[in-house]
Amino acid sequence: MKLFYAPGACSLAPHIVLREAGLDDVGLVKVAFGKDRPTEDGRNFYDINPQGAVPALELDDGEVLTEAQVLMQYLAALNPKAGLAITDGPQHWRFLETLNFIATELHKGTSPLFRSNPDEVKEAAKANLVNRYKLLDQKLGDKDYLLGQFTVADAYAFVVLSWAKRFEVSLPPKLDAYFARVRARPAVQKALQEEGLPTS
Repeated sequence: MKLFYAPGACSLAPHIVLREAGLDDVGLVKVAFGKDRPTEDGRNFYDINPQGAVPALELDDGEVLTEAQVLMQYLAALNPKAGLAITDGPQHWRFLETLNFIATELHKGTSPLFRSNPDEVKEAAKANLVNRYKLLDQKLGDKDYLLGQFTVADAYAFVVLSWAKRFEVSLPPKLDAYFARVRARPAVQKALQEEGLPTS
């Protein structure tokens, strides 16, 4: 299998999951973003994922999976003993709820900041994100991790929180501490190093 990624993009979340799950035999292929999307292994990324977006996971049979929250659950299922997904009971639904909140409210909510939008559009996006991060703070509560144990939701939250810091979106103090706690995990440190990103 191969994970196609761009440093610091949402593909960092499944990359972290790879390391947390001990799936060290999955290859990493960097994608260069621009008008063209060449991959590190000499292919056109649009031939792999016509959407042109990372992450994409190329399976051994040539099939390709996309969408970060789907890839993370797929990878977690490859090593259930790592406990990276909650697959039964009432907490399963909270797990899915949290993943979807991160995908739709935080990930997509940050999109306007990555584009060359007018300042007023960016400021409105930041104001909305401040609100949404307060909701994430409530979900965290007094727990170390969003669902009590470390799951793929925390890997995803870590990535979107790194974007909040990049774009100077105000975060509640507990989320700052949570971000630092996730960043300190050995698997997260390894994924950051592999992508050439700051580890502190």
